[in-house]
Parts: sequence; structure tokens; C-alpha cells
Amino acid sequence: MRHVRNITPPSAVAMSPWFRLLLLPLWVLVVAPPVQAWNNHTLAAYRAFERMPEVINAAPVAVESLESFLKAEEPSLEALLAGQEAWAQANMEDFPARPTHLAFKADPTRTDEARQQAFLKALRVAPNVKFALYLQPDPTQSAPVTPLLAHSAVSSLAGTPDPGVRFVALRSGDQVAALGILASACDEPDYGLDLNLWEDSPSEWGKMYGFGAQPFGNPTLSYSSQAPFHMGFMHEKKLLYLAAPFIKRTYPLLRIHQFGTLAAFAFRTGHSYWGWRFAGLALHYVQDLTQPYHASLAPAESTLKLMSANALALAGLSGMKDRLITLQSNRHLALEKYQNEMLRRAALNAADTSLEIALRNTSSDSTYPDWGDAYTKTWVAAQAHKAGTPVTEILIATLPTEYVNDASFDFGVNEPGIDLLTELGRRPQTERAQLEAAVAELMVNFGAHSRNALRGILKAGEM
Repeated sequence: MRHVRNITPPSAVAMSPWFRLLLLPLWVLVVAPPVQAWNNHTLAAYRAFERMPEVINAAPVAVESLESFLKAEEPSLEALLAGQEAWAQANMEDFPARPTHLAFKADPTRTDEARQQAFLKALRVAPNVKFALYLQPDPTQSAPVTPLLAHSAVSSLAGTPDPGVRFVALRSGDQVAALGILASACDEPDYGLDLNLWEDSPSEWGKMYGFGAQPFGNPTLSYSSQAPFHMGFMHEKKLLYLAAPFIKRTYPLLRIHQFGTLAAFAFRTGHSYWGWRFAGLALHYVQDLTQPYHASLAPAESTLKLMSANALALAGLSGMKDRLITLQSNRHLALEKYQNEMLRRAALNAADTSLEIALRNTSSDSTYPDWGDAYTKTWVAAQAHKAGTPVTEILIATLPTEYVNDASFDFGVNEPGIDLLTELGRRPQTERAQLEAAVAELMVNFGAHSRNALRGILKAGEM
């Protein structure tokens, strides 16, 4: 099992005993969720956008440092970031207001570093985020000849980097295709942007940001602190919200609005590099919510089962509860690994599978309304939440039992030694086709919602 510390939220104290029976299992099921929705958003984003006219027909873009962008637009950014905060307070339920001293104020006399720190703190993101000038190249293309950057130059997230991911160094003034900027940025929020933002986080900034205590996840585990910004339990039963209101404290919609409006502003003011890059950051959170395990608290598990597990745990029998935690994590990770292995193998072989075709499939794009504030919750999260149970059932039916239906096995611990595609090659073709079709359907949604969100951003940017 993962290292999990059971922490009962303070709000549980005032609840009735009956509600407590429901609350505890909900809490522990999200104590240490896997944070990444899709292992590498960039792989999927290249395929989703590689035939979108607005992207491939865009003129090459001159690379620009964040410091240059902030210095050029400082007065206007003061108003923009104030507007973002007003929007959040008006549109997000129980939103924790940003402390007034963190508001971005124009000051042309300060240093570039001080200006960047003020900007990051006004957004309430990790102030040690890198924002390096880089590209993650498309694996379908030939190997880059420019210098490669170390993982630590791009990401502040600890741990062993994925050996299949490369970062190419860029310099201010370099001319780069919009597709590369956009696709690279789609993965960037997983590089530490949302680390340790809570008052009980082991960071100085978490204590000043005003988000309160971490609503779920283990605050002693750095990667876990990102989860409430990358998950959104927006379509659970009302009873669950009554019993466990902390599950509503998730903020992907905040990030989508922040980076989406920054992207539109950058396009309007002639900073196309930051228009595409901020757009990619916003799209990351939209894409996260196309993953069923990021839009559902416990897919395929009933409220009755959660309550039963907790009743047994209260009686000193925690086995059922522990099994639920492990199975949720294993299924989440197995789905991500399968999707990532499929896309990476196809990219390296310059091949098309049903996943690549699905990502480029634009047939459903126009079936959704125009992009707006309600789009992510109404369409993206609702769709992924509905997919949670059928996707889980297909995982159980098609993957080796120990990976997805054996609580004595920890997929996360054993993942480096697991080759899902090879193992699936030994399964009946009908089972492989069933799983591939289910993931392809998720990739259709990934592509359609990504493009629709980008269309909305570009329209707001008057491109």
C-alpha cells in the first residue's frame, strides 16, 4: 500500500454519528489519490491539435521570457488579476478569498524577480515553479539537435523522472511552432505548479495563501498536495456532500479561468508565446477532468459499501476499508499507464491506433455548446463521472486480476516492472479490443473538449 496517514477532518466532529459513518470512508478513499490524470498530457495534445487549423496555420511564435511579458504588461495585469479574483468569489461556492496583501500591484521600480514572485503569489501557485523556456518535442518527429534540459530545470516535483520525456532548451527570440508550445504546456501543471499550497503544507507560501487546511490527501506527501487542484467531484450524490463537504473544496475551475483569461489577454496584447503557453496550462485542468478517476470520488462503489467498510473499521476491522483504498488507486494507475503506453508506442513507431484517431476525431466537437464558464462542470466533469462505473468494469474484465481487483497488490509500488501492453498481448483479442475502445472513447472527449476550450480562448483573445 501507499503510505497513508488517516486524518479525520475537523468538520467531522460536529456531525451526527450517522453522518460520521459515511464521512470516514469518503475521507480515507481520497487521502492519497494518484495526482496525474493522464501520465503525459503532451503526447495526447500533439495528436488532438495537429490538424486543428487554428493551431497548425498559426504563424511561428517568438519565444519570450515570463519576466519580459510581466514587465511589458504590468499595469494591465493588475486589473486582470483583480478581475480573476472577483470572478472566483462570485462564481465558486465557498471560495476562500485571496488575502488582500497578495493582490498584484504594478510597481515599475522593482526587480524582475520580485515582479515574477508577486505575479505567482497573486495567482496562488507555488512561487518556486520553474517556468523555464523549453519544449517537450513530439516523439513522432526526429530527435532534436538543440541542448536538452534536465528534468530539474523544468519541474520542481521530486521523484524519478520519466526517461521517455525530453525537454529541449529554448532561448528568447527563437521562432517556434504554436503546436509545440501549446502541447508542451498542456503537461506543465504536473511539474509542481500546485505543490504545497495549504496552511498545513510544509511550505512558507502555503501558510500565506488562505486556502485553509488541505481538504483531502496527505499534507506530508508533496505530490498529494496537488490533488484538490486537479480533481473535481462535481456530480456526486447530495448525501455525500452533506456528509463530507470537504470533497467540494477542489479548484480546477479556478485554474482554468486564471490561465484561460491570461492566455486571451496575452493574445490580445501581442504576446503570442504566452498566449499559447497559458492556453496549454488552462487546458491541462480541462483534460484532467476527462479522466473518470479525477471526476468521481469512488467509481463503481456504492454509498452502502462505503458505509459498511467504515462501520467495520469503527469496530476495529479495517480490512474492507483498506481494500477499497488500494483498489481505487490501482485502477486509476492502471488506466493511466495503459493510455500512456499505447500513445508512446504508437508515437515511437509513427503509427496510428484507435487512440490517435480518437484524439483527432472532430465529429463531436460541434455537438457541445460554445465554451464558457459552465462548460467544464456541465459537460467535461459530468461526462467523465458517468464513465466511471463502465470504465472500471472494463478494467476489471480485461486487465490481469492482480492489477485491478486484488487488494494485496500495490500497482504503484510495482508499476516500474509492469509492461501492460505485453501482458495484454497474451489476453484474448476481444478483451484487448474492449479496453482499447473504452480508452479511445475517453480520448475522443479529451480531444473535443481541449479544442473547444482553445476555440473559446482564441475567440476571447480576438485571434
